[in-house]
Amino acid sequence: MTEQKHAVVIAGGGPTGLMLAGELALARVDVAIVERRANQDIEGARAGGLHSRTIEVLDQRGIAERFLSQGKVMQVAGFAMNYLDISDFPTRRNHGLALRQDRIEQILADWVEELGVPIYREREVTGFAQDEGGVDVALSDGRSVRAMFLVGCDGGRSVIRKKAGIDFPGWEASTSYLIAECEMSGEPAFGMRRDERGIHGLAKLEEGNRVRVVSSERQVRQGVAPTLEDLREALVGLYGTDYGVHNVTWLSRFTDATRQAASYRERRVLLAGDAAHVHSPAGGQGLNMGILDAVNLGWKLAQVVKGTSPESLLDTYQAERHPVAARVLRATMAQAALNRGDERTQALRETVAELLKMDEPRKRYGAMMSGLDIGYDLGTGHALLGRRMPDLEVVTESGPRWVFTLLHEGRGVLLNLGEPGGLDMAPWGDRVRRVEARYAGVWELPVLGAVAAPTAVLIRPDGHVAWVGEGTVEGLREALTTWFGPPSQG
Repeated sequence: MTEQKHAVVIAGGGPTGLMLAGELALARVDVAIVERRANQDIEGARAGGLHSRTIEVLDQRGIAERFLSQGKVMQVAGFAMNYLDISDFPTRRNHGLALRQDRIEQILADWVEELGVPIYREREVTGFAQDEGGVDVALSDGRSVRAMFLVGCDGGRSVIRKKAGIDFPGWEASTSYLIAECEMSGEPAFGMRRDERGIHGLAKLEEGNRVRVVSSERQVRQGVAPTLEDLREALVGLYGTDYGVHNVTWLSRFTDATRQAASYRERRVLLAGDAAHVHSPAGGQGLNMGILDAVNLGWKLAQVVKGTSPESLLDTYQAERHPVAARVLRATMAQAALNRGDERTQALRETVAELLKMDEPRKRYGAMMSGLDIGYDLGTGHALLGRRMPDLEVVTESGPRWVFTLLHEGRGVLLNLGEPGGLDMAPWGDRVRRVEARYAGVWELPVLGAVAAPTAVLIRPDGHVAWVGEGTVEGLREALTTWFGPPSQG
C-alpha cells in the first residue's frame, strides 16, 4: 500500500545522496531520502577529504566554510603517491581539505535538515516498479512510496542498479586490502611501505594508542567479511609479527575492482556516486566524484520534475558525467599498477615521479586529480564553454561580489559584463538571474592559462559555462532553451 508521495526519492543517505537532496530542495522539489542507518555514524575513516573542485561547488552553495572550519587545509592532490602541489593554480581554493567522511556526512546532513528534507531512517529500498507516470518504491518495513523519479545513491553494491537491470561492466579485482582500526601490544613499525603486492602501512591515530592498518593480502579476497584472523595473517606476512593486535573496532576489505554502469538512467531510475562507478581508492576520487555527480544531476532533475524542461535534459547527465568517471577509472587503475610490482615497475614508477616534478605534467595531473580541469563537451567556441566558471570578484550594482555567491540559490546566472541592459532574457527570468557587472582582471583557467575576456557568460547552476558572449547575443536564446527550457509565454 502506497503511504507517501514525493517528487523524488533518493536511496542512500551518504555524501552523494545528501548532496543531491540539498540540490533538489534548493530548487523547491519535494525530495526524501531512504537510509538504512539510524544516524550518520559510520565505522572507520572511509574517505579522508575534499578536493579543490568539490570545495568550489560547496562554495557555490554557500556552505564551504562549514567544512573548512572543521578540517585542515592542505595539498591533497596526488598520483601514485606523488604529491601534486596546486597552490599556484588560478582559484581561491588552490588546495584540498583533510576531513574525515563522518564529519563530511554530518555537515551535509545538517544542511539537508535545514532545507526540510525528510530522511526515512532504518529502512532500505527493496524493490520498485516503474510506469509512465512514476515509480512505486518498496521499503524494507513493508511500506511503499510513490515518486516521479528514483535515484540510486546506494553504493557499489547498489540494489537500485541491480533491480533496474543496468549492466556494470569493468575489471575484476587484482588485489585486495584490509583496513582496520585497532590497538597493538607490540611497538608497530609506523609508516608506509611498498612491495610487489602494493602499498601497506601503519599509522598512529589521534585517539589514544590506537593504530590504523592498511594491509595488502597475499590472495585476492572479496565478497566475505574479513576476520581478526585474516588481519593477523596479513600482518605476519608483511611484518613477520601481528604486533599483538587486539580491540579491533573497525575491520573492512577493499579491492581495486573497477566498474562503471553502462547507463546512468533507466527511464525514471537514475544512478549517482558509487552506484554508478567503483574503483580503487587511489587518489581519493570516490566521494568527490559522487558529490559532483549530484551537483550535475540535481538542477536538471528539478527542471524536469517542474515541467520547465523536457526529460531529454536528463540525457545530458550521462553524456557529461560518464566520460569523467571513465577517465577517473583509468587513472585509478594506472595508480594501482604503479603502486606495486617488480623492479621493472619500480623503474616505471621512478620515471613517472620524475615527469610529475616537471611543471607542465604537474599542472595537468594536478588539475585532473583535483577536478579543476573538468570540461563538458558543449560544442566548439570559446575556451570557457563547458568549463567551470572562475570565481572572479566582479563589481555589481550592490558592490563587489565573488561569482560563486551568485549561485547560492542553485539557479542559473546570466552575467553581463558588457553594455548594461544589452541582453534580453525576460522569457527565462523565472529560471535565470541576470546580473550586471564589471570585471577588468585576467580570465584564467587551470592548465589552459589566460583566455580571452568575454562580454557575457551564461552559468548553469552547477557552475559550468553554457554560453559565452563575445560582443554579440548569437546563440544565447538557443543556450537558454537547451539548459533552462522553452521561453515562458506572455
